[in-house]
Amino acid sequence: MTVKIRSENLNLFYGQFHALMDVNIAIKPQAITAIIGPSGCGKSTLLRCFNRLNELIPTVRTTGRILLDDHDIFAPDTDLPRLRKRVGMVFQRPNPFPLSVFDNVAYGLRVHAMRSSRAEVEAVVESSLRATMLWDALKDRLTLPALELSAEQQQRLCISRLVAVEPEVLLMDEPCSTLDPGATEHVEELMRTLARQYTIIIVTHNMQQAARVSAETGFMLLGQLIEFGPTRAIFTNPSDRRTEDYVTGRYG
Repeated sequence: MTVKIRSENLNLFYGQFHALMDVNIAIKPQAITAIIGPSGCGKSTLLRCFNRLNELIPTVRTTGRILLDDHDIFAPDTDLPRLRKRVGMVFQRPNPFPLSVFDNVAYGLRVHAMRSSRAEVEAVVESSLRATMLWDALKDRLTLPALELSAEQQQRLCISRLVAVEPEVLLMDEPCSTLDPGATEHVEELMRTLARQYTIIIVTHNMQQAARVSAETGFMLLGQLIEFGPTRAIFTNPSDRRTEDYVTGRYG
């Protein structure tokens, strides 16, 4: 089986608190993987391990390995800016910069010095907005402040900003939790489209969303990965009673 990201005996501590316990998971490329579980079970912590964002917290300590294309991301020679370029993050609340639509999308290109000419930047901005189906709506409003967009458009813009720097993996932490049902449907459609090119890992409290969009699902509880496998099996024939209790609504 081809694997894009693999964790091996991954443990994470916030000070003395053991937040992740021996997590072993293998994420397939160019597919959507969902991580579900009750609040506080470690879903977002696991997600942030994949691009080492947890290390911005001083008390965090991690053991085990995470392999991205068979390279240990905790190895001393890991270039963190390059890792976070390869493994981008979409947060729960849209976080566009207080800049224009154009400058939001072009921001990463300038930071990473990826394009030299104005024409090259313009081409990437257009292709990135097309990838998130924003181009037709915004092509004549590229100077508009991004903060004036709707919540759905802001979230799509944040995804465009990631796509512009040519990532390989998109991490999405509750990307639809602040959106209405119509906007959620549009973002889910976008995720399915993006999964043809990118590896997507989504954390969600919405089990229906996980069932709709993901190929594989992991169920977490109290810092442990209880079960992981094809989404249909997780929701219709789980092998662990705790998974069954959660997906049938007995708790959580």
